[in-house]
Amino acid sequence: MSGEVSLWMDAPPEKVWDLVSDVTRIGEFSPETFEARWRHGHDGPAVGARFKGHVKRNGVGPTYWTPCTVTACEPERLFEFVVGTDELAVNNWGYRLEPRDGGTLVTEYFRLETRRALRLYWLVLGRLRGLTNERGMATTLRRMKDVVEA
Repeated sequence: MSGEVSLWMDAPPEKVWDLVSDVTRIGEFSPETFEARWRHGHDGPAVGARFKGHVKRNGVGPTYWTPCTVTACEPERLFEFVVGTDELAVNNWGYRLEPRDGGTLVTEYFRLETRRALRLYWLVLGRLRGLTNERGMATTLRRMKDVVEA
């Protein structure tokens, strides 16, 4: 009920951090989330900061907004958020940054919550959804790489 994709970027962690932690820029990179906005008075990354993402699943079909809350925020190292409400969390997304030899290994990952309904969903559609997520994460990271290495 999880997956991850890593990509080497020839850029220092602080430059990569600026992209992965600025949710308002996700529309430049993600094939599914085409915009996001900080909300409830938040204007940047911090544990507990809330934002909403505007999503078009698989890049097709109707769009919808998802509430999100930052759950981990360690500058230049880790940015993670939960999708869903306080009462009904659905999944977690994040970025790990590992500095190496003047560049950064960037890993984007997702992890579904372990509620019974989500486990059932994963049994039925998990392989397909996992592949879609992995393709989307690879696209997102490649687009970020193009920006930080330009």
